[in-house]
Amino acid sequence: MSYGRTNITELARELGVTAPQLYKWRKEFEEFGEGIFPGKGNLKLSQKQEKTNKLEKRLNDAGLERDIVKKAIRIFPKNGR
Repeated sequence: MSYGRTNITELARELGVTAPQLYKWRKEFEEFGEGIFPGKGNLKLSQKQEKTNKLEKRLNDAGLERDIVKKAIRIFPKNGR
């Protein structure tokens, strides 16, 4: 939409946003394509970002599991006392 207009400031005013916001959206559209606006304010992540997020979640889950095991060891000692 903004590529066909010569006055971005006027277009931004019509849409009720700022011109820098339009430029940002256009840059994100160029980088990610139509998937950049999936809804609910979530940005489309690149494959590398998605993989990083999955690995961070797995690491966090492993840390929680470790903490649970540590607490269980303290609660239920080996010798059953």
